[in-house]
Amino acid sequence: MTTTPEIINRKLSHFELCAHQDVEFRHKTTWFEDVELVHQALTETCLEEIDLSVNVLGKRLNYPIIISGMTGGAGEVGIFNREMAALANRWGIGFGVGSQRVMLRHPEAGASFQVREVAPDVLLFGNIGIAQARELTTREVVWLGEEIGADAICVHFNTAMEVIQDQGDHDFRGSLEAMRRLTNESSLPIVAKETGCGFGRETGALLAEAGVRWLDVAGAGGTSWVGVETIRNRALRHLGEAFWDWGLPTAASVCELRSLPLNLIASGGIRNGLQAAKALALGARAVGMALPLLRAYVSGGTEAVEAYLQAFCAELRVAVMLCGCASVAELKPEHAVIGGQLREWLRRREAAQ
Repeated sequence: MTTTPEIINRKLSHFELCAHQDVEFRHKTTWFEDVELVHQALTETCLEEIDLSVNVLGKRLNYPIIISGMTGGAGEVGIFNREMAALANRWGIGFGVGSQRVMLRHPEAGASFQVREVAPDVLLFGNIGIAQARELTTREVVWLGEEIGADAICVHFNTAMEVIQDQGDHDFRGSLEAMRRLTNESSLPIVAKETGCGFGRETGALLAEAGVRWLDVAGAGGTSWVGVETIRNRALRHLGEAFWDWGLPTAASVCELRSLPLNLIASGGIRNGLQAAKALALGARAVGMALPLLRAYVSGGTEAVEAYLQAFCAELRVAVMLCGCASVAELKPEHAVIGGQLREWLRRREAAQ
């Protein structure tokens, strides 16, 4: 009898916990509630003709949506990846696989990341953690992307998750140099991505200087991966409980980074089209979602996911129209008014510079 490798068990556990447990931030929100879009009563537009398409990494998306990387590594979740990728291909939106780290140790697990056959045109993101990317050659990182036909590779930063994980990575020295090397040498675009804690201006500036051009803020207010690991591993529960709500709210992260030479993807707690419109107005080029789509899939398959996306895009379309815009690309910071905690945060951060 063969034993399932621990890394694959962890992947399956993450999927099940996100599908069925309370893994979201407990008290901290995205702060999109502190953003108001300016209503324009006079609009020379037609709702059905509002253009929601955007260009991301050289590909035209019908909607500014990316299904963020969630899983891979086992047959059960491989089915999920293929069905979601096929859906993304039909909709003309982006799709990312979960961390491909497992492929480095167990090449046979690579089949669970193979979605090109069912999604020939989708904007596809590969995925590897910075702790692993730092140790791999550029060629090895590119191989992970090429092996699945990816258009770009997300290098994810998950420090908070790792340091409270039993036997997680604790040494992240050399990460900036690794990003500089990868952006300079990789034949595939490199996307820097957080995993629920967001990026501050200082880190964004370092990554931009290193050559990063696309960044997924993956801020606080949605899924807490510290929370996921806290539920999964009782040994370090005291750390998990202390840092469950750690991170920069998604709206704050977008605002901190928008003046830098970066193309931003806003993810982390975005649950409806109005929040997406706010993120795009603040400066993001597209939005990413994971947890609500995973839960829709678990409850009702791809039909439920499509129903969720239809409602989401309807809300986004109305928000764009009510801002007086004919396309989502026209949403700009002048369409948003910032108040509350977000305004105070930005004021204090500006004063500290």
